[in-house]
Parts: sequence; C-alpha cells; structure tokens
Amino acid sequence: MSIRPVISESTAKPTTEGAGVKLHRAFGFSRPRDYDPFLLFDDFRNEHPEDYQAGFPWHPHRGIETITYVLNGSVEHGDSLGNQGTLGAGDVQWMTAGSGIMHQEMPHGNAAGQMHGFQLWANLPSHLKMTTPRYQDVSASVIPEIIDDDGTRVKVITGSFWGQTGPVDGIAADPLYLDISIAPNRRKKLPVDTYRSTFAYLFEGTGRFAGASTPQGILLEKNAMGEEIHLRDLSGDRTLVRFGSGDEIVVQAGPQGMRFLLVAGAPIQEPVAWHGPIVMNTREELAQAFEALQNNTFIRS
Repeated sequence: MSIRPVISESTAKPTTEGAGVKLHRAFGFSRPRDYDPFLLFDDFRNEHPEDYQAGFPWHPHRGIETITYVLNGSVEHGDSLGNQGTLGAGDVQWMTAGSGIMHQEMPHGNAAGQMHGFQLWANLPSHLKMTTPRYQDVSASVIPEIIDDDGTRVKVITGSFWGQTGPVDGIAADPLYLDISIAPNRRKKLPVDTYRSTFAYLFEGTGRFAGASTPQGILLEKNAMGEEIHLRDLSGDRTLVRFGSGDEIVVQAGPQGMRFLLVAGAPIQEPVAWHGPIVMNTREELAQAFEALQNNTFIRS
C-alpha cells in the first residue's frame, strides 16, 4: 500500500450563479486537467433565503453530467423533457445531460431557512457527448451507510467501498463518491484506486491528511523512495484537498471530528472546449451547440 500525498490545498471562493444564488466554488472554469474527469464543484450553503431563493432558472447543459447532493433544505427540479421532482435532505440526483437538456433547479430552505448542498460536474468522453439524456434520482433511504467500530461513518453514493456499493450506476467516469465522518481524534486509512483522480472536500470540523514530503506536521512514514510523508493540519471548513498518486489516503480528525466528501474518477484525457454550461471537445462543436440553441434545435427528440 502507498499513501497518496496532498499535492494542493485551497479554500472554496464565494461567487454568484444562476439568478443570484450566493455559493462557494471549490474549483471550476480553469485548468480542467487538474481534476479530470471532474470540471466544477460548488458548495451552496446558506442561511439567508434572499441569497438563494431566486435559484437556477431554465438553462442548458450538453456534454456533461451534473451531480447534486442535498444536505439541508430541498431542490425542486424540472426539465424540457417533462421530468420534475424534489430532492430532499440526503437525496442525490445524477443527471447525464448528454446531447442536451434545458432544466431548472430551485432551492428551498428547511424550517430554519437553511439550505446546504453540493453540485459536481463530471465530463463525458467524446463518444458519449451526444448520448441520450437521463436522470438518476436517488433517495437518501437507499444510500448505504457504513459505521465502523471506531465511529467512522461512510455514505456510499456511487462506487464500491468497504463491501458496499452505491445506488448510482452506469457513470462514464466510474466514480467513487463518499460522504465520510471521522470521529474526534481518530486516524483512518481509506483505500482509493491508484488510477483515479482524487480530491477531498472538508465541510465540517478540522483534521489532517497525509501531506507531501515537506518537514511540517506529524511524521507519518517514509515512502519507497525514502521521502518523509507528514500529516498536515487543515483549519476550518470549505477546504479542498487534491491528492497525488497512491492507493490509500490517511486522515486524522481533530478534537471535534471532521466530515468531508471523498471523490475519485477515471481521467478522460481528452481536449476540453468549454463555455458556460456546455462542454465539448472542440471549438467547432461548441459553436454548433450554441448555434443549435439559437435556432431551437438544441433539444433532440
């Protein structure tokens, strides 16, 4: 087993999207190769309805998949194909936009006005860019949760982990998407496929991940090349951590515990032509998509 070191850390930045929704963006719209096959990750947490209730009115998508995970409040959604529904706390929607879809997402707070969720965009390979759109709406009740002897809790949204398989399937990136809670002061080793691009997003508590070979944090071990691997402190939440190569991640929670998403996917390694909600392989394909929007041929029957 080899530990994946931390190769970058950053804090999600505040931004505004949709019709005025205030959220925090961990990454997106720059350097897509860094997180390939993932393109964008947003944390839409807010306690003030005036900052999110305008929502995300009708807008197009093509060439990607969007993954919405709701923790608090709810999200009403509808699309140009007649699909509609509501995502509640703990629910997940995995939407494959494929050849093109128009949809809207309207968030609502819980009884206290709180709204919290995440949206991840995953790229589609060239041979699936124009595939038929589809939804996977997944209720919280069917998402398996593993509780380890030391209090570690893992919700498996997609992929396989510790003998459980998540309910979302048939995704091009063959992803792993986990919601992990580590008990206070506990250290865990978490297996991750060596060939998957992997990141973690800390959103509650504090803790440490195994860092790069630099003299900081707590010495954990030396790798096969004799380099020292340390545990590095993370302060606060909304922290994005990108990992290097290896087949396990080492994490130690702080005195209040920690909760984070762990996401991994198989890199596509194809050219990216990206403008707004449409992601293709070439500028010509991108121009064709926007021309189709203008002449009302974007949605394929």
